[in-house]
Amino acid sequence: MNNPTALWIGTYPTAGNEPGTGEGIWRVGIEPGGKFTGGELVVQAASPSFLALDPSGRTLVAVTEREPGRLTSFRVSDAGTLSPASAAASGGSGPCHVVATDTVAWVANYTDGVAAVAPLAENGALRAPRTFPHAGSGPVLDRQEGPHAHFVHVWGDRVLVSDLGTDELRSYPLDGSGPADAPESPGGQIAAVLPPGTGPRHLVELPDGTILVVGELDCRLHVLVPAGPGRLEHVGSVAITGRTMPDGAPGYPSHITATGDLVHVGVRGPDVLSVLRVRAASGEADGPNDVGHLTIENVGDVDLGLGAWPRHHAVLADGELVVVAAQNADELVAIRLDPATGQGQITDRLELPVPACVLVS
Repeated sequence: MNNPTALWIGTYPTAGNEPGTGEGIWRVGIEPGGKFTGGELVVQAASPSFLALDPSGRTLVAVTEREPGRLTSFRVSDAGTLSPASAAASGGSGPCHVVATDTVAWVANYTDGVAAVAPLAENGALRAPRTFPHAGSGPVLDRQEGPHAHFVHVWGDRVLVSDLGTDELRSYPLDGSGPADAPESPGGQIAAVLPPGTGPRHLVELPDGTILVVGELDCRLHVLVPAGPGRLEHVGSVAITGRTMPDGAPGYPSHITATGDLVHVGVRGPDVLSVLRVRAASGEADGPNDVGHLTIENVGDVDLGLGAWPRHHAVLADGELVVVAAQNADELVAIRLDPATGQGQITDRLELPVPACVLVS
């Protein structure tokens, strides 16, 4: 019998409460068949809305999504306990995403649009970050009044940072070296520009180097292809789902993952996990699902329940199992996917207060 897979769950404070009022990092197990086991609050921490493990799996880094923003590192024991190791400023306001390598932790600060990199030692110690402020705005006045760094992706020997407020992807050396505010490219090198009003949130890289970006503001999946050193070209987009909110407005995509030829996107508002199949275009037609060298079509939308608000998810079991953090439903949702059809079925739900991030241990 296979042992359950351990998951770390980051959370927000409960409604009406300030950060640091009892929320923290949970540990949950999930069996291969899609049933949850256990579920315990391992450590209290203020608004740990996103988590990352270093490659060794021995250091867990959490954001503290409050003012001022913070990063906290924990050492992970063989028994699955966490012990505080270090803390440092996040370098900005409202940190919402972090990724950890052997030597650094990169963080995206949403509120003021600052990307930052903090040295990370083998023992989990964090040092003060180097900051890279973004600048710019977009046409959606209530969401793009200024820069909003949202996600960091390790991209070879560089990182890509998506900025929802400026409709751009910026890149930096992985180690954080180089000028922080060069006159010719303030805030780092611009790797890609997306259509105005896209609101790029999370992204995923396919094996051939193609980047898929979810547009939080237009609910579309945008395709970027390599276009020379450090550059990506936007070649088009497709609708993520035909499902809408009750008032007919499009939803707000959150996280994206890819396994095999399937892509999974959580969409808040319609409250579904959308599953899309990505394959090489035949070249015989230029249909609505053809984008550049790819054909992308929605093959299923798994209903999570009205009001679920799927903020994040993780994929397990070679793409056959997805665990969704249903933020506003106060629960985790397990989904069994059929890779052949892309159809999914909910196998279990686990009550857990305001889940925001699912991380495979």
